Amino acid sequence: MNPNREKCLIIAEAGVNHNGSLKLALQLCNAAKEAGADVVKFQTWKTEAIITNTVAQAEYQKENTGKSESQFDMLKKLELSYNDFTKIKKHCDSIGITFASTADEAESLDFLVSLGIPFVKVGSGEIGNVSFLRHIGSKGLPVILSTGMSSLADIELSLQALREGGAADITLLHCTTSYPCLFENVNLKAMLTIKENFRLPVGYSDHTPGNTISVAAVAMGAKVIEKHFTLDKNMEGPDHRASLDPEEFKMLVQNIRILETAMGNGKKEPADVERAISKVVLKRIVAKNPVKKGQVISPEDICVKRNDTGAMARDWDRIIGSVADRDYSADEGIE
Repeated sequence: MNPNREKCLIIAEAGVNHNGSLKLALQLCNAAKEAGADVVKFQTWKTEAIITNTVAQAEYQKENTGKSESQFDMLKKLELSYNDFTKIKKHCDSIGITFASTADEAESLDFLVSLGIPFVKVGSGEIGNVSFLRHIGSKGLPVILSTGMSSLADIELSLQALREGGAADITLLHCTTSYPCLFENVNLKAMLTIKENFRLPVGYSDHTPGNTISVAAVAMGAKVIEKHFTLDKNMEGPDHRASLDPEEFKMLVQNIRILETAMGNGKKEPADVERAISKVVLKRIVAKNPVKKGQVISPEDICVKRNDTGAMARDWDRIIGSVADRDYSADEGIE
């Protein structure tokens, strides 16, 4: 990733919101492109390789799916095949949006790399997974690492593993692993703490309602924003309720792009659009009473008003004690 890129990289996190359907996955790609996302990202795994069949669902998964089943059974139904992802990648190329996916184990990572992913997005669940992180680093691709559920020490350990594998281009995303994340749990200042401690580009993986926190993160220097994305928040599935629908995501993109335009270059000087206005708004020095040529000008002789001629108000001390070079009538600008 280019830490100096002018625009924030906006990732539409389709994740598992395809509900195991290739058709829905392709529709998510189309909707993400229409909304203005830079990237549409999925998740790729072999269920048997990442979880045992006895692990219970998280509470939010039970609430959002309305079902009580093992995570294994839930994930198996959401799993897309490698052939599906090959078709998704080809479709993304055809419509002009970048395809990415988070691999949850080594075999799937190798497959995604063979497809030509531009970077490796690592989920918060891999923090501290040193063997897998070394494998990720060995691919030589840019890495975007989410840091939910972690301390600075956890992040340091994970960075060390990525670098031991060979990773050199790493972006760290602040994240609170909660779906949805309440505003009081965001701790957005931690993104700056991460940046200061590791001297790396940072971003934000947003699970909050709406787009306010994502826009704020960009204002604070986020180079990447990742936000869950769905076709319909009322669909059955674990992540739909914590996602933005297409119209909401389009508004997120628009607000971020407006903010980036408004951020400017950081120089504090009159804008071009202000110069004409300043000629009639900034106050100037005018004669309070008639002033004769040769008269030494005193504070009692002048005042400050809006006028289209005369020295600027900032020149008050320079005008006081000077000698009038001609006659001035009341309200005439003193040069």
